[in-house]
Amino acid sequence: MSTDNRFNLLSFTGKMKVLHLSWMAFFITFVVWFNFAPLLQSVKASLGLTTAEIKTLLILNVAFTIPARVVIGMLTDRFGPRIIYSGLLAICALPCFAFALADSFVQAAIARFLLGFIGAGFVVGIRLVSEWFPHNELGTAEGIYGGWGNFGSAAAAFTLPTLAVLFGGEDGWRYALGLTGVISLVFSWVFYLNVADTPKGSTYFKPKSLTAMEVTSKGDFILLLIMKLPMYGALALLAWKLSPAGVAMLSDVSIYGIYLGLLLLYLYEVSQVWKVNKSVFEGPVPEIHRYKFKQVAVLNILYFATFGSELAVVSMLPLFFAETFALTPVMAGMVASAYAFMNLMSRPGGGWISDKFGRKPTLLILTAGLAAGYFLMGQVNGEWPVWVAVAAAMACSFFVQSGEGAVFATVPLIKRRMTGQIAGMTGAYGNVGAVCYLTVLSFVDYSTFFYVIAATAVLGFVALTWMEEPRGQMAEINQDGSVTLIDVSSR
Repeated sequence: MSTDNRFNLLSFTGKMKVLHLSWMAFFITFVVWFNFAPLLQSVKASLGLTTAEIKTLLILNVAFTIPARVVIGMLTDRFGPRIIYSGLLAICALPCFAFALADSFVQAAIARFLLGFIGAGFVVGIRLVSEWFPHNELGTAEGIYGGWGNFGSAAAAFTLPTLAVLFGGEDGWRYALGLTGVISLVFSWVFYLNVADTPKGSTYFKPKSLTAMEVTSKGDFILLLIMKLPMYGALALLAWKLSPAGVAMLSDVSIYGIYLGLLLLYLYEVSQVWKVNKSVFEGPVPEIHRYKFKQVAVLNILYFATFGSELAVVSMLPLFFAETFALTPVMAGMVASAYAFMNLMSRPGGGWISDKFGRKPTLLILTAGLAAGYFLMGQVNGEWPVWVAVAAAMACSFFVQSGEGAVFATVPLIKRRMTGQIAGMTGAYGNVGAVCYLTVLSFVDYSTFFYVIAATAVLGFVALTWMEEPRGQMAEINQDGSVTLIDVSSR
């Protein structure tokens, strides 16, 4: 751990420098990832796109992020956060430039699909921050990283339309989007030159394999394969949305080809999981090296309900307020932004509460609040005063984003060398949740949509009873064979 033990947000040295550069990197990834939404009308007019094609671009923007978070998590554990974050920021500037230069729907679609990869940057910082902060500060640090970085999407919404106007002309939106790519490219070098994977003298523990997550029991082996299925299901659902039954971007033959490809990919992943973990069927893993995959499974479910619902609600809330209260689009957007603004304090708050009062109790309280919040949102109608509806949305948002902070206050305390992989899988579940919730929204009214989220939060609360409070120490093996014990609690 860092020799500088002070947690001072005004400091820019030691571990605090790493924290600030990490949230800035995450902030930039979210600006680039969500740079399209606030300029949607300009892009539509400039490229002559139909409403169906615009909706397709929105779908493609999140599609690649599900597998990307898993892959980036694995690469981070193997090669370290410094190289992976820097590389991601630099490489993803290219599809950003490609989208800014696009002259047709196909070009825009390919660029937007590839840009989904930058949404995986989040998991890199989770591992990096966990290397620099002790267990009693980890929730607060991860919360600041997640909450302040996540605000990049709101920053894009507020600044890019103004930038497009300042650049002026029909191509103003292109210059505004291109500028975000330039910022990403420049910051990749800033990050690379100023960050280290670990404090001086600390060991960066790496997983045994890059191809699949390790488990330490037969039951966990089965549970891992089960928990992989929803990620493939979400990708299949996205493919269905692009089929003739959805926006008709792809033919039935292409969709069936995608379904077959996903099935073969899952079977390949099963083979890799077996190759990495077949030893658990040959004999028990020593107690000191075990971890419980059920901890990961529970956090996956909770992030499905928290971040998944946030992504879905942020997408629909302006329209919800506009239709429910007959507001202008501008006013509805301003009112709905109150939900996203909560990120600045709520997510760090959830991490801080976890540090002070324990991981499991915090998650239980926040998940219960999440269910109650969405149930309340389901009650909102045109007879409510607008300010009461906004207050309800902000209260709901507090529990959603505090819950996200509490989830990732727990992720790094499961198995240090696999933090990237665990964060990648948990983060992917957030996108899986968004896909599922937005699909539900396409079939039901707003109230039912909110009630469905509340019901999944209740399921998350039930699953939490299965989780165990992180206690004691986790063991990691050094290259010379010696064992290092890392504190995960004060007790």
